[in-house]
Amino acid sequence: MKRIRFPLWRLLFALCAAAVVRAAAPFLEQTDVFTEHTGGFVSYRIPGLVVTARGIVLAYGEARKFSGADWGEIEVHLRRSEDGGRTFAPAQQVAHLGPRLPRHPVLAEHPGGKHGGPDEQTVNNPVAIATREGSVHLLYCVEYQRAFHVRSEDDGLTWSAPVEITGAFAGFRPAWPWRVLALGPGHGLQLQSGRLVVPVWIALAEGSPHGRGVSATIFSDDGGRSWQAGAIAVPNDARTPGPSEAIATELPGGRVLLLARTRSAGHRKVATISPDGAGDWSRPELVPDLVEPVCMSGLITLPDAAGRPSATLVHSNPDHLGVAGREPRPGDRRDRRNLTIKLSRDGGATWPVSRVLEPGPSAYSDLAVLPDGTLLCFYERGRPGALRPGSRREDWPYARLTLARFNQAWLEAEAP
Repeated sequence: MKRIRFPLWRLLFALCAAAVVRAAAPFLEQTDVFTEHTGGFVSYRIPGLVVTARGIVLAYGEARKFSGADWGEIEVHLRRSEDGGRTFAPAQQVAHLGPRLPRHPVLAEHPGGKHGGPDEQTVNNPVAIATREGSVHLLYCVEYQRAFHVRSEDDGLTWSAPVEITGAFAGFRPAWPWRVLALGPGHGLQLQSGRLVVPVWIALAEGSPHGRGVSATIFSDDGGRSWQAGAIAVPNDARTPGPSEAIATELPGGRVLLLARTRSAGHRKVATISPDGAGDWSRPELVPDLVEPVCMSGLITLPDAAGRPSATLVHSNPDHLGVAGREPRPGDRRDRRNLTIKLSRDGGATWPVSRVLEPGPSAYSDLAVLPDGTLLCFYERGRPGALRPGSRREDWPYARLTLARFNQAWLEAEAP
């Protein structure tokens, strides 16, 4: 029997979800999914989130063994929820269970950093794609040097053997001879056309292991069996210095909007649009309503009445520009706090609806939507008494990864 491409629950949701969500009373619920100094790991960071075709919530991130640094002994851990993110099964390690790989040689060029020991292995930047057909793809990196792909057909319970896809990044070399690569982070996309799209960033490792990067995408038109490099979406130039982590979403008509982290003097997110998620990116422009604290953000499109991408988008990031009590300078990494959810009704041109989710220390985040229209935000936040290592400042935003469940009524409760 031929598999149904459009699940029945999605059809039902498309017919009634908008009315139900708007009629519901506002609510906000929060559950800590990963907490520092548990399970034998010092820190959990870099949240990613998808909801499978059967409504299973998959929350994943980096489990950092010995320190909170970006390089070191790091695994990718995932937790599943079968009740819409209220409770979660125990964590499982899901990426790179095979032979360990050597350290990236670029680390030897930048001594003195927090890179871990010579025998440690960094498995980093997991990005999942939950397809309409039910498959879940997971892409990840090892040592910011190689990229791999695994696949699950049972909502993240089991995964295929890893297949290396580093070769896809060769297509970027003529334009940007990268030495360091990374995916996302966050989640990737399955477009209405079926194309799989994953935002990436690639760097020359000048000045630091992650120095001089650009933002782009890789894509697959054969269900993840092979991957190709798209065009560079955000160049590293005077208008958009230091682009790196990016998140993408599909707009009506199949266009793809990409928001990138940069060190722009305008202190705003940079946006660019492609007709297909791979090339012909528009000139990157600052988004006046989206503050750039030099931090990864979350982005999703809500479905319209037919289940297709609408012009209604949701965004999450720390809406804060302060740096230790002074005005920020171009290139500053701001104090990460005040995680805020924003809503656009015009495809990301303006963001008139805004509500603070976490006023205290908070950082990276990712977004998803359940079949009943409930919105999910998986994000980094502090906790009472959480201190910066080696400091008495209680502004450490990486104490736990928390899942917030809320509805559009909660988001719009304070809208003008």
